[in-house]
Amino acid sequence: MKFFASCAKGLEYLLADELLALGCARATATTAGVNAEGSLHDAQRAVLWSRLASRVLWPLAEYDCADEHALYAGAREVPWHEQLDATMTLAIDAHVSGSAITHARYAAQRVKDAVVDALREHAGARPDVDVESPDLRLSLVVRKGRAILSVDLSGGPMHRRGWRRAQGEAPLKENLAAAMLLRGGWPALYREGGGLLDPMCGSGTLLIEGALMAADVAPGLMRHGDTLPSRWHGFDADHWQALLDEAVSRERSGRGALRQCFDGTDLDPHAIRNARENATAAGLRDAIRFDIRDVTGLAPQTGTRGLAVCNPPYDARLAADPGLYRALGDALQRAVPDWRASLLCGDRELAFATGLRAKKSYQLFNGALESTLLVCDPIQVPRRASSEPRALSEGAQMVANRLRKTLRTSKAWREREGVDCFRAYDADIPEYAAAVDVYTTADARERWLHVQEYAAPADIPEDIARRRFGDLLAGAAEALQVPRERIAVKTRAKGKGGSKYGRFQQRGEMLVVREGDVRLRVNLFDYLDTGLFLDHRPLRLRIAGDARDTRFLNLFGYTGAASVHAAAGGARTTTTVDLSATYLQWCADNLQENGMGGAKHRLVQADAMQWLQAERAEYDLVFCDPPTFSNSARADDFDVQRSHVELLRLAVARLAPGGVLYFSNNFRRFRLDEAALSAFATVEEISRDTIPPDFARNPRIHRAWRLSRRPG
Repeated sequence: MKFFASCAKGLEYLLADELLALGCARATATTAGVNAEGSLHDAQRAVLWSRLASRVLWPLAEYDCADEHALYAGAREVPWHEQLDATMTLAIDAHVSGSAITHARYAAQRVKDAVVDALREHAGARPDVDVESPDLRLSLVVRKGRAILSVDLSGGPMHRRGWRRAQGEAPLKENLAAAMLLRGGWPALYREGGGLLDPMCGSGTLLIEGALMAADVAPGLMRHGDTLPSRWHGFDADHWQALLDEAVSRERSGRGALRQCFDGTDLDPHAIRNARENATAAGLRDAIRFDIRDVTGLAPQTGTRGLAVCNPPYDARLAADPGLYRALGDALQRAVPDWRASLLCGDRELAFATGLRAKKSYQLFNGALESTLLVCDPIQVPRRASSEPRALSEGAQMVANRLRKTLRTSKAWREREGVDCFRAYDADIPEYAAAVDVYTTADARERWLHVQEYAAPADIPEDIARRRFGDLLAGAAEALQVPRERIAVKTRAKGKGGSKYGRFQQRGEMLVVREGDVRLRVNLFDYLDTGLFLDHRPLRLRIAGDARDTRFLNLFGYTGAASVHAAAGGARTTTTVDLSATYLQWCADNLQENGMGGAKHRLVQADAMQWLQAERAEYDLVFCDPPTFSNSARADDFDVQRSHVELLRLAVARLAPGGVLYFSNNFRRFRLDEAALSAFATVEEISRDTIPPDFARNPRIHRAWRLSRRPG
């Protein structure tokens, strides 16, 4: 059975690993949560033991939801008398997106009406609503014309552990604190004899969470105590009691063996008072030492290396001071230089202000606040004279400044759209002519760059072109904080036939990145292209939105990114046609990366034109993105300008009634023969809608059209 565990953005991959460790058969990260496969017992174990999840949702029904009437009707079909009694209380949390249903509270009201009407008809009575502490809490999600109704097995927010009695002005949620500790490797350090230090401890969240983790205390144990998290009829109370008994036994053993290795300091006496009160409520009064002290007075620590954790102030209520971050970095380098650090900073600039060199950095969300988690190991990296950074040249500094500006101005768009791979620079400064694309791995752990040099004008001496390209690489590495080994460079080389790209590296190194709801494999070094055309991102997402219950055909399928999006969007079948066995294997790997494959997803190695001439099946959705030309020895020569009318005639002939074909190409001088196409298709140019903001400087990167079959 599949269920969903929600979490704060940035914790998805940690949560997937945790759910697998708790016994789930599969766990796949998605935006703000994890799709898990397991039994009801696995889900109940997650309610008690997950340190990272916000909620655990067990699905009851999923159905088409075009409008409010469909929302009510679908909910009404659920046998509610099997889920709850009329004497019980009920609450519904709703999350809606799209144009059909726009008001979450109204959506929750309509589902409540369906539940009440069903129970009144069955039992002659109705349940009451209790939004604070209901017997049964339901979750409703309406997205892309589908509604999902689930039982909230956790009964409420799981970050509330049950020990918090007092808090400061901007408290850190407990599940985010757990993520900081896990990213910092705290469990292993504790087993090795290390300690935990928080020099700005506030109300003590990180230290308390770290101590409970070390003592093997189930995070849901204090929250639920002797009460069931849900009185849903399907909840297995006997199994829950067995889980509690096991957790109590583990807690007794863990608390008995807990070492006194937890130290917290803060300049604010009220914060220390709150921390002591919370530690007492958590049963840790004697385990954690608290002291009133400024961070600059942090005393050197002795003994086995441990973990320094800290959540310094950075939000609108607690003004972020770069000087404070610098003082924190200096204090840690002085007091615990050999330790590991896990610091939640407001943004990259504040993380940079610490002066610490990160081994890893992650983007996390503390509520609505984006933050940067800095992980250092060790805190103080020995300096070597040969590794001292060189000052940037004037040209490199210009490029770096331009890239920093682009990152700032595009930040809101990238966060809103969830874009991790994008074009950051496209010959913005004409003298520094190259394209710089950013690829962030799906686990958000690493940023890589793909840099393609443009041909310099004939009147530019080669030595000047080389120097400028070197400046561009230096500026990009500095501004985007990417080491040279993670920059793939495609340089122009003069040779027979004119300027062309030189020999590529053969590293065989695949990265997994995220786009929308799917994971895709890219190779930055071995080929001219990476396996993912970033300018087609909006068109692929459009295909995902159109794909539900369709038969999808991908012509000139390349690495199959569009096929994966169509499959994720609910396509009944996908067919990917390409002449290259390498690309088809890449497509198969992309499908497998998303848990897809089998007979529903057909891979065809063939020349697209020849295959279309022989094919007789119908398709509801077709994507055709041919190359500008091809002269493969295994197929007829292809030229998109010369061949596009015949190609599209054959492709449109395969459209089912009401079907849609998206046609695109990147030949700059291409001219669509609309007169010839009008004989068999209706054509609408959609180029403007398919150019993403990061390619707005180059609006002719591709052109795209939407075609449908002309009646008769």
